[in-house]
Amino acid sequence: MAVWMVRAGKIGESEEFALENDVAVIGWDELPDLSSVQSREGIKALLAPTPHYVDSKPQRLAKDTGQVWAFKESIHVGDLIVLPLKTRYAIAIGKAVGPYTYRGGNPSGAKHTRPVEWLRKDVPRSSFQQDVLYSLGAYTTVCQIQRNQAENRIRAVSRGEQDPGLGPQPEISTDEQQVPQDLEEFAADQIRSRIATRFCGHEFARLIGALLDAQGYQTHVSSPGPDGGVDIIAGREPMGFGLPRLCVQVKSNDQPVGVDVLHQLQGAMGNFGADQGLLVSWSGFKQTVRNEARQHFFKVRLWDAGDIVRTLIEQYDGLPKDIQAELPLKRIWIIVPEETE
Repeated sequence: MAVWMVRAGKIGESEEFALENDVAVIGWDELPDLSSVQSREGIKALLAPTPHYVDSKPQRLAKDTGQVWAFKESIHVGDLIVLPLKTRYAIAIGKAVGPYTYRGGNPSGAKHTRPVEWLRKDVPRSSFQQDVLYSLGAYTTVCQIQRNQAENRIRAVSRGEQDPGLGPQPEISTDEQQVPQDLEEFAADQIRSRIATRFCGHEFARLIGALLDAQGYQTHVSSPGPDGGVDIIAGREPMGFGLPRLCVQVKSNDQPVGVDVLHQLQGAMGNFGADQGLLVSWSGFKQTVRNEARQHFFKVRLWDAGDIVRTLIEQYDGLPKDIQAELPLKRIWIIVPEETE
């Protein structure tokens, strides 16, 4: 059995469709049904005349041909499918349960499919050690993950166990090492690791308060101990009397939070006379929370680790010097690898 990373859009635009419909999907909408295509050359012949490849380098055509072929033919029933989510800071893990199927009626970006039994849809990225996250950062749509005993480790996490770490004899794939890495994602994982180390317990609430301050709120962070369901209260204008009035609940648990926490926040919003609420969970949210939060779009927002890192980067210059010292960041410019689907 093998492990395959299959992304669902450059910015995760097909992720929810994939998870809700129990499929893995790729883009390449310009390709027709590939069910009758029996070779890589057949896929290459279909891709070559399309606009993406007419003026591109031959290497791109070869690379994308290989990815489409792998999705259609190299993934076998029983193989693990790993989907690093772009829309939230989590990873979905599933098992391939059927062959390639073309669904012309599906939305754009989701017409080429493989049926998947999703074993876990909300694994926090922090469940994996950095070497596995680095492998999952390959800047590509379809990629076999082979090195560092990835299969055994990902299977363990899919069962709800801890990442057992690297054994004495790691497996190294030369092909995988040559795949360009998503350095932005890699950097975000490093920042996440630093936050988890430096901002534990009440310090995590202090960081969230500083991010809200940088966004223009006046905040009060509760002292350590019982907080009545609210860790931070915040408002606009110099004294914090302006609207919206915000209640914030902060959770640094190592597991996604459930709807009970959301309900506690909603109750606290009424007690404090708040207009809106922010629920912050370092390890993300169960799907039931996300579903219910959609129904309260104008009242409640959710922040997971990915939202925190993105907000940190956006507001970094406005953070207090002591927090900048604990989270020293430097902007750099890099060439973006030529993108695939």
